[in-house]
Amino acid sequence: MRFELDEQQRDFAASIDAALGAADLPGAVRAWSAGDLVPGRKVWEQLANLGVTALAVPERFDGIEAHPVDLVVALERLGRWCVPGPVAESIAVAPVLLAEDERSAELASGELIATVALPPHMPRAVDTDAAGLVLLATDDGVTEAVPDDRHESVDPSRRLYDVTATGEAWQADVKRAYEFGALATAAQLVGAAEALRDAAVDYAKQRSQFGRVIGSYQAIKHKLADVHIAIELARPLVYGAALTLTPRDVSAAKAAASEAGLLAARAALQTHGAIGFTQEHDLSLWLLRVQALRSAWGTPEEHRRRVLEAL
Repeated sequence: MRFELDEQQRDFAASIDAALGAADLPGAVRAWSAGDLVPGRKVWEQLANLGVTALAVPERFDGIEAHPVDLVVALERLGRWCVPGPVAESIAVAPVLLAEDERSAELASGELIATVALPPHMPRAVDTDAAGLVLLATDDGVTEAVPDDRHESVDPSRRLYDVTATGEAWQADVKRAYEFGALATAAQLVGAAEALRDAAVDYAKQRSQFGRVIGSYQAIKHKLADVHIAIELARPLVYGAALTLTPRDVSAAKAAASEAGLLAARAALQTHGAIGFTQEHDLSLWLLRVQALRSAWGTPEEHRRRVLEAL
């Protein structure tokens, strides 16, 4: 089967790229890491204006109620630009957990940012200080929650918090919410891998060593070609999982996207050398984001185990 995005989906992706490409995302990520949420919130306002925050919200709450494929289109681009904040949690997971709650309308408009803890896969909630709503989802139901202890992440722009339930629980499709969280994270990983590949290719065309541009060396060419292949193998798995939303397909997508992200991160760092991992270089932001997203919403090992169990 040949799967291609339609013209409307390609235009949607292009509009996100145009908006985020004009913003200073590295600056917003660094500010977010330092506790200054203002630049990042401006990015989220742009996402709301584009309809990204409304994609998974039902139409009765002024949402778009888009197909999961459209959600993946958007989240891949958000991963490409390293958008800070609880992206998967607020845009993909919270609309499922809120179910019939009228606060879904605030999610759609971008007035409300939500974050989620869903143990054991996501025992802590990310960026509760930036969220107006914290949710805790378990087999017993969904409750609002308040943050407790803070924990550092490998990515300083993703602060993790223990949370404690408050109030009464309501019923929602928690299992479906988990699949959306894993799928959304996989899509971001594909986008981040693409950004790392492109950065490595551009740098390989500029940097010279022993009188030759390093991109002319076969070792560099093969390394970057392997990254490209890994991305192009992971991407159809992510879109295929968006069509089925079965645990097996979602896990296959998350595992493949995680490995593509790791391969892209390694290749980009090896191509740039040590300078790529300094805090002053923008590449470091994507390197850390990939490391954080690989373990978010299930580690690659957990997802490979689910695939094996489903066979």
